[in-house]
Amino acid sequence: MTQVLVFFEELGAELSISQQELLTLAGQLGEISVVTTSAEPSPALAVQGIGSVYAPQADVPPGDPALADLLAEAAAQAAPDLVLGADTADATDALARLAVRLEAGLITSAESIEGTTVTKSVLAGAYTTSAQPVGGPLIATLRPNSVPAAVQPGSLPQITTLPVSPSGAVELLEETELPSTGRPALSEARVVVAGGRGVEGDFSLVEQLADELGGAVGASRAATDAGWIDHSAQVGQTGVIVSPQLYISVGISGAVQQKAGMQTSGTIVAINKDEDAPVFEIADFGIVGDLTEVIPQAIEELRARRQS
Repeated sequence: MTQVLVFFEELGAELSISQQELLTLAGQLGEISVVTTSAEPSPALAVQGIGSVYAPQADVPPGDPALADLLAEAAAQAAPDLVLGADTADATDALARLAVRLEAGLITSAESIEGTTVTKSVLAGAYTTSAQPVGGPLIATLRPNSVPAAVQPGSLPQITTLPVSPSGAVELLEETELPSTGRPALSEARVVVAGGRGVEGDFSLVEQLADELGGAVGASRAATDAGWIDHSAQVGQTGVIVSPQLYISVGISGAVQQKAGMQTSGTIVAINKDEDAPVFEIADFGIVGDLTEVIPQAIEELRARRQS
């Protein structure tokens, strides 16, 4: 049976949506083992289907070269046919180092995996490609919202401590928890409402609509550069790549940079008063109108339907 090694570059009290998706896909493909950077794995790993967990002797921080040692040791123990990780900068960096060690390739931003074939979108969603490994195990990162998360609680699996410790090349000086907005993480959200230059500095309606839909708030580069919202909300080629089930573009023209970050969304709705805005070329539904009139009507309708 296919052996799947899942890499968690960080582990909190609960599994993130992306981590649940990784375990769901791994369970569909074969038998699961997990390697984590935490010396004392969280009870969050008490999930059905996980056969074993590999952990270092001491916590290994992000970016530490010892992550490659950790992954290589885990791969030697688990003998995986497939190594999966989240589509994040830290996971991609660590898995790239593992690929060099194992003389294997790394495929990032996978949208589906069947056997040893990986399917992904490239060039801002203009093309869909399929790829297979040539030698070594298949190593891939999974784009969020590619697989419906379906994990069930179980007992904590056996934990194997590997002879790996931090290298000392990276020192974690301080950790600061970001203030909670009550909204899902932008990269993992199934609904994203993004505002651009057209909001003219006021994201209140964008936030209200996102909250009504249980979604995350995103923004164009123009909006973040103007200081209207934090840069962590930027969606685009140089920001966060999102692939939600529903993406609502509010007051964003839809330049190439923005398209590259959201074009693979399930359904795209565009609200813009400029009927010639490029975003309408890729939108599934387009509304030509003033966002200050359109969004309040949408919120009112959503609330009315919820109460009926």
